[in-house]
Amino acid sequence: MYKTFSMELAGRTLSVDVNRVGKQANGCAFMHYGDTVVLCTATASDKPRDGIDFFPLSVEYEEKLYAVGKIPGGFNKREGKASENAILTSRVIDRPMRPLFPKDYRNDVTLNNMVMSVDPECRPELVAMLGSAIATSISDIPFCGPCATTQVGMIDGELIINPSQEQWKNGDLNLTVASTAEKVIMIEAGANEIPEAKMIEAIYMAHEVNQTIIEFINKMVAEVGKPKHEYTSCAIPEEMFAAMKEIVTPEEMEAAVFTDEKQVREENIRQITAKLEEAFAENEEWLAVLGEAIYQYQKKTVRKMILKDHKRPDGREITQIRPLSAEVDIIPRVHGSAMFTRGQTQICNVTTLAPLSESQKIDGLDENEVSKRYMHHYNFPAYSVGETKPSRGPGRREIGHGALAEKALVPVLPSEEEFPYAIRTVSETFESNGSTSMASTCASCMSLMAAGVPIKKMVAGISCGLVTGDTDDDYVLLTDIQGLEDFFGDMDFKVTGTTDGITAIQMDIKIHGLTRPIVEGAIARCREARLFIMDNCMKPAIAEPRATVGELAPKIIQIQIDPQKIGDVVGQRGKTINAIIEQTGVKIDITDDGAVSVCGVDQANMDRAVEMIKIIATDFEEGMIFKGKVVSIKEFGAFIEFAPGKEGMVHISKISKERINRVEDVLTLGDNVTVVCLGKDKMGRISFSMKDVKAE
Repeated sequence: MYKTFSMELAGRTLSVDVNRVGKQANGCAFMHYGDTVVLCTATASDKPRDGIDFFPLSVEYEEKLYAVGKIPGGFNKREGKASENAILTSRVIDRPMRPLFPKDYRNDVTLNNMVMSVDPECRPELVAMLGSAIATSISDIPFCGPCATTQVGMIDGELIINPSQEQWKNGDLNLTVASTAEKVIMIEAGANEIPEAKMIEAIYMAHEVNQTIIEFINKMVAEVGKPKHEYTSCAIPEEMFAAMKEIVTPEEMEAAVFTDEKQVREENIRQITAKLEEAFAENEEWLAVLGEAIYQYQKKTVRKMILKDHKRPDGREITQIRPLSAEVDIIPRVHGSAMFTRGQTQICNVTTLAPLSESQKIDGLDENEVSKRYMHHYNFPAYSVGETKPSRGPGRREIGHGALAEKALVPVLPSEEEFPYAIRTVSETFESNGSTSMASTCASCMSLMAAGVPIKKMVAGISCGLVTGDTDDDYVLLTDIQGLEDFFGDMDFKVTGTTDGITAIQMDIKIHGLTRPIVEGAIARCREARLFIMDNCMKPAIAEPRATVGELAPKIIQIQIDPQKIGDVVGQRGKTINAIIEQTGVKIDITDDGAVSVCGVDQANMDRAVEMIKIIATDFEEGMIFKGKVVSIKEFGAFIEFAPGKEGMVHISKISKERINRVEDVLTLGDNVTVVCLGKDKMGRISFSMKDVKAE
């Protein structure tokens, strides 16, 4: 017999069916929020996966297009690979939950979320986040939860809990906060330059709502929760650590890892690994986990030195940013380019401009979002970290980093009316040693300015790290973390923004939550650092957007025509508009309201195309002057094509001021002539005169 649990959440009813469906999963929550329905399951393997040193958690968010009454596009009419939104949602579910599983747990776990119905008032992403936490909490899978997630929007300065799709899309804030009963464990935000104080207010408003959800989940666990199953621990034996310290002393490990050169540190660790492999050659059990043991040894060493002595691996002060440099126009012939370097992290970003017709088409569950005008893509090749791997396209990490940098810059982009272009920026990672997504934000901002995109303000980003001790008050915040501090630390808190406020946040942690002083301190530290980066690195390279787009970038002219004339401009089966394009080499986009965009590189050809469109879309009046070509000669006169698909006739009596017997005496096919409109003849044809054109 299944049981339904319900609570009121942000003015709507959230209900969860347990033991109604999916009974063979370890945990299943059939979620209903308004008319949004998501099936959330948690399953785990019986035994740990052999030969791994990480927790194999997989999170899936499946968007079924029947949920919004759509049939998928393409030939096979099935849902294909996960959309970008699905991948980003999976990441947001993964990030707060992963740290709450036991650190020594190696059983495969899959959290699957299938969206079956979408109510525009109740975002399915939020329902999936809650459902994953509920399914795992009531399952027999070891989990240090429960946790809960709340989203916050802002319309006209007012914070809104769990906004609708429309409010989420059009508001000034997209904030997602996950919490345990004690602390915040994940923050994801996109914002329209929200001040730091307002952001903190929104974060802790969400945190308070999360507490009511956690109480609801705890009641469910008490009634229908399964006992957590036993599992094989993969923790490193303490006697192994003791033996390692006799062979490699803590002082030797400290000397090995504390260097500002990543390659030197890696070589030092290779030598230590070889030394320990030789010492443990006859102990197969220890050799099998040696890699993880060395990682743990490094981690304890780095954390101890940072926490107790405030000593960072590369010798920097706690608040010090690595050496910075920036330059623009490093790639010729592209529309805009910039390179940003921070220590051993280096990003080259390239901007490409195109007509709005090149915007990305989106086929997803949000019926209001069908295209995306600004696209930021991020690439992370193996050579950037000194490794050799085949390139297999962007993974979830690359998509997530690209989306974060994209989110950071959207608030400062000009409107389509101000700048009628589709914009693509691509961040190529040349070198990586921590926080390439924040370097991508800085490089993208400069690249856009170099391309002549009139962004409203400069945007920069930085990441703040954390090392904690045994109590909530024992911690150290680290400005601009490098890779080692990210790997061995407790937090990666990325913040982007302008001088006036925050545009994006992404917070990942490896512990069971952050106190409010840590959150506030990290946000303040990031503001201080991003302003330093703007003033001391980015502005000296390029202080403001260039006045115009580059010589090789497409130019766009926009005009407005009567919507009823669109058919005349397009012509039968596109014949007229294709003729204009063929003659001038431009691209032409026409919207349903009569807005016409003419895009090209050659200004003269663009002007020709615009003139043709204006002629076609204009009601012909007596006295208007046109230039055209003789396309047909008859006994009674000649037909003049004055725009693609548009012709008028010059009667033989109107060709010359002197009397002529044959049209061919004055005109031949292909002649270019100037004519004046006389109106329309009895047959409704446009009538021209050559002899009545007044000399200039």
